[in-house]
Amino acid sequence: MLRSMSQQVNLSASGPPETVLDPEPADALERLGAVASMPEDDRRAAIASVVADHPRCLLAWALLGEHGRDTVEAYAAFRVGYHRGLDRLRANGWRGSGYVRWTHPENQGFLRALDGLRRMALEIGETDEADRCAQFLGQLDPSHTST
Repeated sequence: MLRSMSQQVNLSASGPPETVLDPEPADALERLGAVASMPEDDRRAAIASVVADHPRCLLAWALLGEHGRDTVEAYAAFRVGYHRGLDRLRANGWRGSGYVRWTHPENQGFLRALDGLRRMALEIGETDEADRCAQFLGQLDPSHTST
C-alpha cells in the first residue's frame, strides 16, 4: 500500500523521525467546524454525534473533552482521544519515538487530547499522570507550549 505524503515518517539524518497523522474525515471536520456557530447548549451534543459517527476522529474526542459537562467526563474523553491517537500514530509509522508536531493540522487532535488529559489529570489530583503527559508533549513537539 502506498502512503500519501501526509502519512509518512520522515527519516532524515538531521534528527528524530517525524510522524504526521492521516487527515480526519472531511465530513467530521465540516460538522465540527459548524459547532462554533451553534448555541453553547447545543455544542456538546453535536460533537458527541460526530464522535458516534467517526469514533477514530481525534479532533472530535478532544473537542468532546473540551466541552465535557464535568472534569470526569472531560478526563474520560481526553483519555479515549489519547489512546485512539496512539493507535493512529502507530498505523502511520510512529514507533514510539520521534516528533509529532503541532504545526501539522492532522496532529492537532491527538496533541489537544493529550494536553487535555494532562490538564484534567491535574484537576483530579493525578499529578504523576499529568507529569507524564507534560513530558510526552515536550518530547513529541519541543517547540509547542501547552495551553
